[in-house]
Amino acid sequence: MRSTFNGWYDKKMRATPELSEETDTIEYWLDNIKTIAIVGISRNRHKDSHFVGRYLQKAGYNIIPVNPGADEILGEKAYPDLKSIPEQIDAVDIFIKPEYVSEVVDQALEVNPKVIWLQLGVGEHPEEIEKVQNNGVLMVQNRCMKVDHQFLIRDRDKTR
Repeated sequence: MRSTFNGWYDKKMRATPELSEETDTIEYWLDNIKTIAIVGISRNRHKDSHFVGRYLQKAGYNIIPVNPGADEILGEKAYPDLKSIPEQIDAVDIFIKPEYVSEVVDQALEVNPKVIWLQLGVGEHPEEIEKVQNNGVLMVQNRCMKVDHQFLIRDRDKTR
C-alpha cells in the first residue's frame, strides 16, 4: 500500500497538464539515464548532496562525484570539474550556491549531457533555461532527483 505522502506527491506533481507533462518527462529521463555527475557533492555523509548521491548509487546509477577538494566520494574517484571526467555523462546534478549556477551550466553544456538538474535550494534560473534548451538539453529546476526517483520510479517498480 502506498503511503499518504506518495499519494500527495503524485497528485501534486500531476495537478495541472503542465506539471503532469513535466513529471512524465522526468520519469522518462530517470528511466533512461545511467551516469550522473554530481557537482558539489560533499564528503560529509550528513549533507544532502552526499545522501542523494548514495541513494542514486544504490538505485543503480553510475555516480561521478565532482568536488575539487576530494579524491574519492562514495567509493568513486572524484573529479575537480566536469571537463575532467573521461566518460560520457547522461545527467549533471548540481548542488552549488546559486551564484555559481551559470558557470557550472556552461561547463555542463561542454560535456553534452541529456539532462541538467538543479537541485532544491539551488534556485530557479530562467536565464539558463533558454541557453540549455538551445543546446537540446533538458533542464530541471527546483526538484530533487532522489525524491523524484523515489516516487516516480522506485514505488512504480515495487507495484510491478
